[in-house]
Amino acid sequence: MASSKVSLLNSERRKRVFLGALPPDFLRITTTPKQQQEAADQQAAWALHHQLVGTSLVQNTVGRLNITVAQAKLVKNYGMTRMDPYVRLRVGHCVYETQTDPKGGKTPHWNKVVQCPLPQGVNSIYVEIYDECSFMMDELIAWAHIPIGKNVLNGETTEDWYPLNGKQGEGREGMINLVLSYTNGGRAVNQCVPLMMIPSTAQNMFGMPQYSQVPVYTQLPPQSIVNAQHFVQIEEMFPNIDKEVVKSVYEANRGNKDATINSLLQMSDA
Repeated sequence: MASSKVSLLNSERRKRVFLGALPPDFLRITTTPKQQQEAADQQAAWALHHQLVGTSLVQNTVGRLNITVAQAKLVKNYGMTRMDPYVRLRVGHCVYETQTDPKGGKTPHWNKVVQCPLPQGVNSIYVEIYDECSFMMDELIAWAHIPIGKNVLNGETTEDWYPLNGKQGEGREGMINLVLSYTNGGRAVNQCVPLMMIPSTAQNMFGMPQYSQVPVYTQLPPQSIVNAQHFVQIEEMFPNIDKEVVKSVYEANRGNKDATINSLLQMSDA
């Protein structure tokens, strides 16, 4: 009697099973015409925003700021494995990122040159160091607010270590090594394309402003400005300065040998 009931139940279950070819939209998320229109409207809004921001950026530019993000020395490695740090810079309303240093841990190196237009009234840059994560949001490790010195705006190239804030406290998370130089006047051509970000009122757990990423622009092809012979000569003149720093200053001066030598002399005398 019990076996007949089980057979009957199995028979009823089989009737409920879908047999035959699966429909084309099986397990696919379908969008309604309203959702498609909203997506199109959002793309149009982004395009308009990009156009307005780009126009405003060109009109308000007073010069070009060259930032070489050389390296950092952090006091702690957060996590079970060595961190994969990268740097995010904010200059005005433009945000730039370096490449990630895989397993860079507490001593990451980037040697990334960022050439960005400096808007009128902007006299400082914001630096954030993140640990790139695979299965969760990237973790903010350290940050700093760095004023752009008058000596930089007067044409001097500076190389310095700046203290970082973080979980360990203000100025106690380590230091970051930057080379700064500035070219005055003209419409600065942005050789390093920014990630445009829109500020919001939200803040993360460290009290730093949050930004919503806006996908913009295509990376411009890199331009080779290094004259090998000049570069070797400059290196021989400054054997006590790290080669990467020499290269960064040379690129920041757009391959101008005399300007590079003057900048390095200023750095040596500092």
